[in-house]
Amino acid sequence: MYFLSFETSTKIFSLALNRDEKVLRFRNLKSASVLEDSILPVMDKMLDSAGVKFNQMDGFAIALGPGSFTSLRVGMSTVKAFAMATGKPVVGIPTLDIIAQGILSFRHSPKINSHSRASGNPFAQYDEICVINDARRGNVYSCIYRKDSPHPVGGARGGGHYLLTSLEDVLGKVHGRTLFTGDGLRLYRKDIEGAYRKNEGQRLISTCKCLFAEEKWWYPKAKVMAALAYERFENKQYDDAASLVPLYLYPHDCQVTSPNGH
Repeated sequence: MYFLSFETSTKIFSLALNRDEKVLRFRNLKSASVLEDSILPVMDKMLDSAGVKFNQMDGFAIALGPGSFTSLRVGMSTVKAFAMATGKPVVGIPTLDIIAQGILSFRHSPKINSHSRASGNPFAQYDEICVINDARRGNVYSCIYRKDSPHPVGGARGGGHYLLTSLEDVLGKVHGRTLFTGDGLRLYRKDIEGAYRKNEGQRLISTCKCLFAEEKWWYPKAKVMAALAYERFENKQYDDAASLVPLYLYPHDCQVTSPNGH
């Protein structure tokens, strides 16, 4: 099957074309904001370069966020229009899952830095992944993942696992050797390192460490999202195009979730 994956939740607009699990083409473009008239030309050019027609598409995948509200809405409305016009299935993938999947997919190649010395390849020594994205106003979007799964700790896909909260709250939820990634590290890495140093006397130093992914792993990429999307397509775990919405913030419980539970 041919399908397109769209990631519009961050300052990097990302698009990928797949045939089954194989990525045929992908584009990652920095943009202050993603607009519909910027998505279509990039998509058309990519399809032309691959010699594939839009009417050959068998499905569409879209990143759900959390992230830039305007860009998410533009990406979502574009993909929903494609799905409803063609009658092809659509799947929505949480943005934080995509970032975690990027680490899992390439776990033997990134360089990881730690505030403490570790022997060998530190990338192979973490117990969990903690994604931290900047949510502004002193908050972060966050989710914790097992080292071998792109699905949040505590269950499969589900809005209750995607948090909008303080960094302090996130650090109270991590355990063991935690690999931190996400664009929130630009603001909060020093705070994380300081918190670990402060608590070393209360923690098991031999097993509690913070590790950090390089910046190139902080952002969600459509070619990475495609692996998660293909699994959903193969299992026929489609979303309803008419009711699919970005992940929303509910102030009463301070969590990011979606009404349809995906």
